[in-house]
Amino acid sequence: MKPTDSELEILHVLWANGPSTVRQVHEKLSQSRDIGYTTALKLMQIMHEKGFLSRDEEARSHTYTAIVSEEDTQRGLVDRFVETAFRGSASKLVMQILGQHKASREELDEIKKLLNDLNRDS
Repeated sequence: MKPTDSELEILHVLWANGPSTVRQVHEKLSQSRDIGYTTALKLMQIMHEKGFLSRDEEARSHTYTAIVSEEDTQRGLVDRFVETAFRGSASKLVMQILGQHKASREELDEIKKLLNDLNRDS
């Protein structure tokens, strides 16, 4: 599944806040960018059709819930990015990231721990 940037913004709101109405999602999105209520509604309807969201129609205001998990979505996006931008090379991705951005001591410690865990498992 490949959500668009706008769909990802909506998913972030739902992951952070749980089941929400269009109005609630619209209010959160409006804090960071100019988006119309009907645009948010249409996007969420499309996301429901695509299978990204479920919709509870019991109440007057429909409540939407993310069906896709944040972790699965991130994994899919990273897999696709590594395949398309780095021709499948995870090491090229890591080298590019570490070469472009200063990692904190804590982040470097986390990376070392992950590498040690991966070495133990193989």
